[in-house]
Amino acid sequence: MPSRVACKPIQPPMTPTERTAIEERIVEVLKTVYDPEMPFDIYNLGLIYRIDLHDDGNLEIDMTLTSPTCPASEFIVEDVRQKVSTVEGVKEAQINLVFEPEWDREMMSEETKLDLGLL
Repeated sequence: MPSRVACKPIQPPMTPTERTAIEERIVEVLKTVYDPEMPFDIYNLGLIYRIDLHDDGNLEIDMTLTSPTCPASEFIVEDVRQKVSTVEGVKEAQINLVFEPEWDREMMSEETKLDLGLL
């Protein structure tokens, strides 16, 4: 007698509208994660290099820190992972801490530069 194997239903690809809505919510959530040494969120500081949402709901984020020796690195990365994992449509989040290109002040949003008096 042949054995039966349960198959997962095939996930249809996200529509562009669905992907955009989820990515916008991811960015909103990233703006709630702050660098403890600066009163600014990591998104506007320019610490997020890549957000890659796959059709299956898996999310990959490449991010950096203002310094490779940041004492709060584990806390910040875990805060990002936990928060983006709560976004509807995200099944699993992988956060990659990268240091190339090296972060500099030019990566900050114009608003953050203005708040810091750099403009």
